[in-house]
Amino acid sequence: MYQAASQRYDTMPYRRCGRSGLRLPAVSLGLWHNFGDTTPYETMRAMCRTAFDHGITHFDLADNYGPEPGAAERNFGRILREDFRPYRDELIISTKAGYLMWDGPYGDWGSRKHLLAGLDQSLKRMGLDYVDIFYHHRMDPATPLEETMEALAQAVRSGKALYVGLSNYDGPTLEKAAAILDELHCPFVLCQNRYSMLDRNVEENGLKEAAVQAGRGLITFSPLAQGRLTDRYLHGIPADSRIRTDGRYLKEKDITPELVQKISALNEMAARRGQTLAEMALAWLLAQPAVTSVLIGASRPEQILDNIRAVENTTFTPDEWEEIDRICGAE
Repeated sequence: MYQAASQRYDTMPYRRCGRSGLRLPAVSLGLWHNFGDTTPYETMRAMCRTAFDHGITHFDLADNYGPEPGAAERNFGRILREDFRPYRDELIISTKAGYLMWDGPYGDWGSRKHLLAGLDQSLKRMGLDYVDIFYHHRMDPATPLEETMEALAQAVRSGKALYVGLSNYDGPTLEKAAAILDELHCPFVLCQNRYSMLDRNVEENGLKEAAVQAGRGLITFSPLAQGRLTDRYLHGIPADSRIRTDGRYLKEKDITPELVQKISALNEMAARRGQTLAEMALAWLLAQPAVTSVLIGASRPEQILDNIRAVENTTFTPDEWEEIDRICGAE
């Protein structure tokens, strides 16, 4: 059913998460938009099989991924039972808690009650005894940071998580959190944040630099800026685009003439490099020493294969770095 391990891991680079011993594939698969109940099960199954067959060993989820919340974990749990149970020790499975999941005062944010109850629910949905990485999904301005970090440490002590991570944190909060987790001897290995050519927030809020200084890895989501860093919107909005079929996170008003001009210029540059725009956008992230892995989303197996090709050329000249910054307005 699957390629032999010697073939599976031949072409995918694996990178350490900061100074830890854990390595992730350069390209990881995010089970967000397209692993809810609106996607045919066989399509989800084919995407996971294709990813694993080509060296993607890391599958990233969260309790609220759907639609509906919880659906992605339930669907992935079924795929694990039917296809991946013999390969559990070859997989890195991550999930998160921190966004709204159930009614009442304990259903979201960063309390000990929410995080540990949320992790138990996630394990039940996926049919797992443990996850490899458990994240706090977002900063909580109301809960003491010490409480949230102690809950993550408890998840590891209980054997329900091997490592912990922080998602959507900024640099100053990351520094404080890392110090607390170090005192607790908790294996905090990875930061997950949105990052792309068009979204440089991790550079502006200090997260990227703080992760490097703390010796933690950085895994980036939305590396294609919700599909904007592709050629799909160069000539209008396709009927099968995410804008038309979903509309929750990317809207028609986001595709401005100024954006199309940037995309067109980047697309021309990618063609000179012998890449698609999507490949160049992923390669741009992978060329940065701070980045451990990029999280891709997909709606069909062929997109996964297209994105994996980014690892074949992650070298940029100084002039190319400057040109990308100029086009994106990041100088």
